Amino acid sequence: MRRGVVRAYDRATAALRAVAIVLCACFSVNQPLHADKIRDLAQVGGVRSNQLIGYGLVVGLDGSGDQTTQAPFTTQSLENMLVQFGITVPANVRPQLKNAAAVTITAQLPPFAKPGQLIDVTVASIGNAKSIRGGELLMTPLRGADGNVYAMAQGSVVVGGISASGKSGSSVQVNISASGRVPNGATVERAVASSFSNGGDLMLNLNTADFTTATRIAEAVNRTYGAGTASAVDGGTVSVRGPQDPSQRVAWLGAIQAIDVTPGDAPARVVVNSRTGTVVIGQEVRVTPAAVAHGSIQVTISENPQVSQPGPFSKGQTVVVPQSDVQVSEDGGHMFKFGPGTNLDTIVRAVNQVGASPSDLISILQALKQAGALHAELVVI
Repeated sequence: MRRGVVRAYDRATAALRAVAIVLCACFSVNQPLHADKIRDLAQVGGVRSNQLIGYGLVVGLDGSGDQTTQAPFTTQSLENMLVQFGITVPANVRPQLKNAAAVTITAQLPPFAKPGQLIDVTVASIGNAKSIRGGELLMTPLRGADGNVYAMAQGSVVVGGISASGKSGSSVQVNISASGRVPNGATVERAVASSFSNGGDLMLNLNTADFTTATRIAEAVNRTYGAGTASAVDGGTVSVRGPQDPSQRVAWLGAIQAIDVTPGDAPARVVVNSRTGTVVIGQEVRVTPAAVAHGSIQVTISENPQVSQPGPFSKGQTVVVPQSDVQVSEDGGHMFKFGPGTNLDTIVRAVNQVGASPSDLISILQALKQAGALHAELVVI
């Protein structure tokens, strides 16, 4: 009897284990691979930040301000400010300012920013000030592209760099000390009108245009909210119908942005930065059969000047005769072969084996592209 109970228990345990395996397989099938949130793939049309800019003065510098003889606009700005406070500078007096600097102030006005909110600003010198460390930014209006004032900036400037110099001309500089930031240094004075609260369809603009990704976003929204809710307008835009009530649109759009979507495969692309020697090769890059020979020519020039002395009791002069030694050497060329359908790992391994530098790799990739063996877009930045 006891043995039968044990066998029944074993059969039940095996059955539960099988059910667990089936459920895990089902969950693994339904779970999208490499899925991203829609909020990471697209932005809502009309919801954007706006650039602000202003001109002002930073005062309280320790003798590191603008030299007014070379930057007269700093003096003009200070005189105009003093006039507003009832102080008139005589016409024949030119103040020699050392503790003031003319600066530009820039900021990003985030979407849905309301009057009274605080935003960060960036302050940068436009004159010849050596440093604005420890300065105080005077009240400055920040204007948008339409000329209207959207924020007012004022506060202490935080500078991450430092510079020091001596009378002999020696100087030390770490980072940049002629620009800094004012955290929460501007107060929003005017809100920017947004089309989000208006009725009608909302547009989801993809961060990277892709027809496959746009189609999958529309399909995912339709599966969740019913057919006809979303439609792909083109490779970079998805149109979504929403409720007319603004409060409902906020919650509804937040739920849509949380939907998981598997984006389309990234295009086969090789990005080359010729200035820094940086090369980035995408995963989908493929190379057809090709043979590449790699070699380098080194030219060495050494100067060994010779001194020619005149003979004894002669009227000659001592002269220096230049003597150049030029040598040309060519390292042994390396040749490696790419087979059909070569992937990223094979390309990197082959190039590393021959000891090619980033500049050599750029030349190899350009030659492969010209030969038609590199099936990828070659982007040079």
